[in-house]
Amino acid sequence: MKEPACRTVFAGVDGRTDAQLPEWYATKKGIDDPASFAEAIRNLPRAVETTVAYQNPYTNEWVETERFNAVVEPSRLRKHAMGDAETDPLFHVPSDSYTILNPVDVYGPLEEVLREEAVDETPLGEVMFGEIRQYRAGGEVHMDVMFDGLDVRLPGRSDPITMGVTSGYDFFGGHAVYVEGFAQDGFCSNTMRSLTDKEVIKHVGDVKDFRTWWEHILAQVELVADDLFEFIRDAQEIEIDFTVMPFMGEEFYELLGFPSYLAERAAGDAEANAATPFEIDMWTLHSGATYALTHFFKGKEGASLDQYVRIANDILFNPEGTVERVEQAYEHQLEADGDAEETQAALAGEHGLAQIERVSESLQSKAEQFDSREDALRERFQQAMS
Repeated sequence: MKEPACRTVFAGVDGRTDAQLPEWYATKKGIDDPASFAEAIRNLPRAVETTVAYQNPYTNEWVETERFNAVVEPSRLRKHAMGDAETDPLFHVPSDSYTILNPVDVYGPLEEVLREEAVDETPLGEVMFGEIRQYRAGGEVHMDVMFDGLDVRLPGRSDPITMGVTSGYDFFGGHAVYVEGFAQDGFCSNTMRSLTDKEVIKHVGDVKDFRTWWEHILAQVELVADDLFEFIRDAQEIEIDFTVMPFMGEEFYELLGFPSYLAERAAGDAEANAATPFEIDMWTLHSGATYALTHFFKGKEGASLDQYVRIANDILFNPEGTVERVEQAYEHQLEADGDAEETQAALAGEHGLAQIERVSESLQSKAEQFDSREDALRERFQQAMS
């Protein structure tokens, strides 16, 4: 993933909480003295509006317009006025329907909720931690907010999978304010994104009640924590036997849509963590995908990452659909290679397709179990958001 211009690690909602980073996270980040969440939010660049004008080429006069406003960073306006010509205060020039949502507007209400909501009778504000990442001089921001103790613990692992949310926004008109369920595996530092549907508030029109919005979202995250363990346990029972498949792990990920450089990393991690590299369960295959995306993805956070996150999540939450996708991609690959004659290669391809179909059929008995659990989870989400 592209390196941000600035990272801020935080622990605790504000300076009044005696919060500490979990040991596994502090070791990973190499941070001894994290900021508080409130401090980190207030240190983020903010935006204000100022007047826009255009130049009339016939008169060389500048004409102001009320149809657009410049979205600028106020501290950089000051630096520019003091002679710092290299400082660019401009973020964006949107239409007059654009509503600026500054960090405190969005995350200030979250601070209030975190002081009141609790996990195991401990206020969330005392166990929250995470990281804020700034891109494009702070005009684009993404953050992970996790809660120590709101987690999933797998047998044989000392470090938990810690639950939380990932959220962000930008001032360039590209990203509305968003939030979605998130988890980080302390065992391998892999991040699990898009664990809930993405909730979005656009910079256009009426701005809703952020406090109520955050209350509903945190309720969703607790539901995911309750169900994630069951999904993982079921996925561990579904194995792909690559000795009967017409390909190994790397091509499995490529057929799902991963580029070669990610497929290679995903397969390497999955094979290394499996009991045998020839028979790998769906949880380990999912973990391999999240490993590649967490540590080796070359693109940006946002839409370019989201498409691969959806593929990775399907391995865990929709294993039957994942194998069907592999089967269709393999069939299309055979058609593209296409030789109508029954050459040895063509026969091998047909045999390989038949093997994938057998695996797909064997998963149908599990599919109903996964579908019913997912349906129940979505129904609870809807109730939490109503």
